[in-house]
Amino acid sequence: MLARNFQLSAGLCVDKRQRSGEAASRLEKSPQATGAFLRTAWHKRCRRLAAAVAAAVPCLAALVPAGAAGQDPRTHGALGGEASGAEAPSTEVSSVRIGAVSCVPAAQCSPDPRQVAKHGTLLLEGEGLSAGMAVAFPRTPGDNITSSSPVAHLRQEGSNLELTVPLRARSGYITVLLRDGQHSNFAGPIEVLPRVPNSSAPEGVSPEGSSTLEGQGMWIWHVSASDGGDIAAIAAQAHAAGVGTLFIKSSDGSQRWFSQFSPELVAQLHADGLKVCAWQYVYGTHPAAEAALGARAVDDGADCLVIDAEAQYEGRYAAAQRYLADLRAKIGAAYPLGLTSLAYVFQHPAFPYSVFLGPGGAQFNLPQMYWKDIGVSVNSVFATTYAGNDVYGRPIFPLGQTFGGVSAGEVLHFRRDALQYGATGTSFWDFEETRSSGWGALAEPLAPLGSSAPLSSSTTASGGVGAVSSDTPASASASASASASASASASASASASASASASASASGGGPANTHVHAVAQPDLGLGAKGDPVLWMQEHLARAIPAQETTGRFNTATRRNLIAFQSAHAIAPSGRTNAATWAALLALSPVAVDWTGSPPKG
Repeated sequence: MLARNFQLSAGLCVDKRQRSGEAASRLEKSPQATGAFLRTAWHKRCRRLAAAVAAAVPCLAALVPAGAAGQDPRTHGALGGEASGAEAPSTEVSSVRIGAVSCVPAAQCSPDPRQVAKHGTLLLEGEGLSAGMAVAFPRTPGDNITSSSPVAHLRQEGSNLELTVPLRARSGYITVLLRDGQHSNFAGPIEVLPRVPNSSAPEGVSPEGSSTLEGQGMWIWHVSASDGGDIAAIAAQAHAAGVGTLFIKSSDGSQRWFSQFSPELVAQLHADGLKVCAWQYVYGTHPAAEAALGARAVDDGADCLVIDAEAQYEGRYAAAQRYLADLRAKIGAAYPLGLTSLAYVFQHPAFPYSVFLGPGGAQFNLPQMYWKDIGVSVNSVFATTYAGNDVYGRPIFPLGQTFGGVSAGEVLHFRRDALQYGATGTSFWDFEETRSSGWGALAEPLAPLGSSAPLSSSTTASGGVGAVSSDTPASASASASASASASASASASASASASASASASASGGGPANTHVHAVAQPDLGLGAKGDPVLWMQEHLARAIPAQETTGRFNTATRRNLIAFQSAHAIAPSGRTNAATWAALLALSPVAVDWTGSPPKG
């Protein structure tokens, strides 16, 4: 009772300070007023009371042993946890019960159903469970559940209730947190591991992340400008248009968008049956801080994280490596990570695609294929984008546009082309700028491939470059927004040796995308330069260690490439045709440390 009285009294002081916080914020511009505010009588009393509590703790510890008075040992000491604004669990109820907990899907789990990886998926069964409920995990192995414990929210997956294990979760017993300090029974113990042993999922590949990107997605820049910030209305609009995943901005550079991306937002959208991915705009000037904010969004419950790196990252190879190393150290090697960037690789030779999409980088590629913004047709943006991006070997999920006055027919054309190129998911920028005709085009069912005539290449997008802010995926750099004739020229010179990707894969290597449509391979030769050359050199150096990784296709590179072709029974042309790319991409690229200087190309 004495301990409870102390706790209540201390809580009263905390509550009074919180209620007075609004007044304090109004005084923050006046240091003198702020100082006077902090020297009030009630503040002094709180400080004296806190000292009394601290002095009494040893006595209380001796009087009340762990597990005494019928208290569950898994919640004993919970009232001493860090304050988070929510009352610590103290009363177990019988109306909500966890009956069974198991890791899913089987391909990502061990034979022990209670072993799960960080950010893995758990299936919960029981009584009184519903989507949106908060499930608490220990913060340290075997720890008690407190008001500061990591929490995941249940979401509806068909007829199942599932959750994603928080990155800060540790092994031990879990419980459902309810209102007024109540909680369900405890289930477990659950063993949370960095990676589940004997899982059939390869390192760095996440089927869960792929499924998040499959189907149709919509990007949100400002939640407040999307259906007025009404989350229920946003979810209803998404469902009506066949959108299953929302990509919501979580940070800009080293600044977090606290008021927009939050665990509460994620939980509400999960409860509405939607997947939620965070996206952060990065500049490369503060890579460590940007990585920390990306990890924070993951910890807030994001189903995936998408890096939005654009023109500001050109030439910043070392910064890209630092950012990814820090980010992966925080979120793990298998967490689903995507890259969205400038679609036309050959117009951005200094952008570190090979770092962002290389080993340890993003598993998924979402190029910004804004055909009208660039000034080309839908067919052209697909041909040029895939010609440059396909060799990086990451599944491509085309990002199209519903802004800028595009027609419903163009949106349908984009969706249809995506199917022909083998994409299993598309998304569109952006919610707040999408008109009713755009929503209607997204809701329109698509006929299966083969049920209609091939798309005509005569459909073009008219109009110039849209005037958009440079801190959004809707922006394209001046070079990426060049005239249609310039784009066609770049595409022709870079993609002369067209061949189906399926045949490249059949040769033992090649891109990760399976296409119905033929996709060109970069035809690189003497004098070429840029990141595609660098990517080729990193693979060639695996077979010929003397090969330098400079990003410049010089005579030494040509000589080594001819030797490689001869060794693989490929006509020694000294150029990267489809067969050469297939043989090169069957090798893993050598690791390059870019600390100090970027590639010369």
